[in-house]
Amino acid sequence: MLEVQDVHLHYGAAHALRGVSLACQPGQVTCLMGRNGVGKTSLLRAIMGQHAISGGAIVWDGKPLGSSPPYDRARKGLAMVPQGREIFPLLTVGENLQTGFAGLPSSERTIPDDVFELFPILKQMLGRRGGDLSGGQQQQLAIGRAMVRRPKLLLLDEPTEGIQPSIIIQIGHAIEYLRKRGDMAILLVEQYFEFARDLADTFAVMERGEIVMAGNRADMDEDRIRANMSV
Repeated sequence: MLEVQDVHLHYGAAHALRGVSLACQPGQVTCLMGRNGVGKTSLLRAIMGQHAISGGAIVWDGKPLGSSPPYDRARKGLAMVPQGREIFPLLTVGENLQTGFAGLPSSERTIPDDVFELFPILKQMLGRRGGDLSGGQQQQLAIGRAMVRRPKLLLLDEPTEGIQPSIIIQIGHAIEYLRKRGDMAILLVEQYFEFARDLADTFAVMERGEIVMAGNRADMDEDRIRANMSV
């Protein structure tokens, strides 16, 4: 469903992505791993159209996305949970979830039941401001907001960063649930190896803007991957 084909990306003179290729399929989790600063977030931003690529192609459902803007990609079924969550702190939990309605047809402007089934704390806190939530609760809110869009591709940028273990477990269960539905491809950027290993159907490891290792879960060499993730 998603193909990244020999993608290059520059920030001025800095060559952030160097010939990156990968694919994401419905009903599967693709885990992208690597140290900080190797280009993982740049790749997600390129997929969402937040930064123009300078070479290669990003193909969605068989059609190149070209230079289409982020809102157009969102309408095509792409959704992203950014690093740092980026919720609206002065809006309530309910209002934050409703921001996911943007661009949806009126018939779909409802919050899916599975948002509250996966993250019941959100239903209890609908009237509370987003900025008053803990970091883990904000992460659940950010994932719930993305789910409101009924995406066909979900991009998750380090959802376990700074999150307490009990909520990491909940987030893992949510990703497993979404994978089992079979109608969504998931690209997970992660530095917590055990979390990525347990969820991955396929994986890729980046180093200095390039993919240096990739394969199916059965091909994972834990020692090699950890060596490429250690500081």
